[in-house]
Amino acid sequence: MTKNLTTINQFINKSIGEWKSIRSTHTLAFQEFENSTSKIYINHISPKNKKVFEIFKNHKLSFNLESIAISIKWQAISDWEDDGMSEGDETILIFLPKDENSGIVLRNKGYAEYFISSSNYFLDEQNNLHIKTFYKSTVSEERISFLSTHIRSRFSIIRNLENNAVIQTSHTSEIRNLASLKD
Repeated sequence: MTKNLTTINQFINKSIGEWKSIRSTHTLAFQEFENSTSKIYINHISPKNKKVFEIFKNHKLSFNLESIAISIKWQAISDWEDDGMSEGDETILIFLPKDENSGIVLRNKGYAEYFISSSNYFLDEQNNLHIKTFYKSTVSEERISFLSTHIRSRFSIIRNLENNAVIQTSHTSEIRNLASLKD
């Protein structure tokens, strides 16, 4: 097996910044699809931030100074919205590495079901980040890949836990806003 070239710290550092996202979501059970565009802002958060302490407390875990905390904020416009209104939100992710390439992610809210959750993550030999989250009734699997320094691809799938049926798939292309890199 080839040694990974990227650590979780390096992957997160490469992800910091402002991104334009183009997403296509397919809800298979209803044979519907949704297209959306978003602005996504990914930033480091101090492990000593009040929100980070709250997440550790909610997960009933002791604070870990070795953790890596990030904030992901977004503003999205969906083709399902008739009025063209945008919706936004924020989630906090705390990476607790077991080693350089795998560990646990604590979240203040989930991706597939909106309550606090935790996930397992690992970086594969091609430097793709895989995140798997078990919820009450579903499991979410996500793969994030850098296609180049300023282009990321995200693929996610949501399955029903009871029968393993695929409920939803989505593909997202994310392009870094290079103007945001300039001071």
